Amino acid sequence: MAVLITDTCINCGACIDECPVEAIVDEDDNPTGEEIYYVYADKCVECVGHHDEPACATACPTEGCIVWDEVKESPEHREDITDEQRSSHEPVVE
Repeated sequence: MAVLITDTCINCGACIDECPVEAIVDEDDNPTGEEIYYVYADKCVECVGHHDEPACATACPTEGCIVWDEVKESPEHREDITDEQRSSHEPVVE
């Protein structure tokens, strides 16, 4: 996974509209059953090649809702984000 949506998500839809690769689904399609939006790890590219930073986090009105997560199956990810930032789930946008 590249970015993670936390349980502070208010389900506003801003992130879905901004994702250039359609990696984000709403609470109805969240495979974990949680009532928050979900980022598919195998689709998220952290907006590499699309934007300067993840557009979902820039569009999100909830501070700290979208955080960095460990790179697993992600096809693309930002090389400038450290393992420490990812493991501590640092917010993408402060």
